[in-house]
Amino acid sequence: MRRMMKTISHAVFKIRLIFMNNSAYISYLRKQGIKIGKGCSIRKSVYFGSEPYLISIGDNVRITQNVKFITHDGGLWTLRHMGLLPKEAAKYGRISIGDNCNIGWNMLIMPNVQIGKNCVIGAGAVVTKSIPDGEIWAGVPAKKIETIEEYYEKVRFQTLPTNDLSDEEKRKYIREHNPQLMYEEAAD
Repeated sequence: MRRMMKTISHAVFKIRLIFMNNSAYISYLRKQGIKIGKGCSIRKSVYFGSEPYLISIGDNVRITQNVKFITHDGGLWTLRHMGLLPKEAAKYGRISIGDNCNIGWNMLIMPNVQIGKNCVIGAGAVVTKSIPDGEIWAGVPAKKIETIEEYYEKVRFQTLPTNDLSDEEKRKYIREHNPQLMYEEAAD
């Protein structure tokens, strides 16, 4: 009966989570012990691990789909089962993200990692070591790709002013101003 009640409670929470706006979700995460700054956007599919109180997120950080924070060393399981460490042995590490960072889809951040300010971490990256301010990192394991200044120089003439447009307005704008991005429209 206790197990069934826990399962039902978890299901009700999952349903409530679906309908939470970003502000309510961030309030919920703060109650879990995560330090979160102002102006953040965090997707609900993010996994904050079993020790969320070891995580700190700065201001204006965007954390996208399916990002996972790992705050402990799971490899100790093997050492405990070999009898090399006591069964109670555990090892933890803090994770911090500086202000104004974009954390890409489906990536992992391992224990004892600090990501500096103004960083972009590419989709699918596995971050195993700390990242200085103003750098773009990607890969498995993640490595430096370029500085934020180099990234800016590379993309500044390739941008389109479409971020605040509706989907239909955006499609029309791209079709008119950058048609090489469009696939040929299917004929009716």
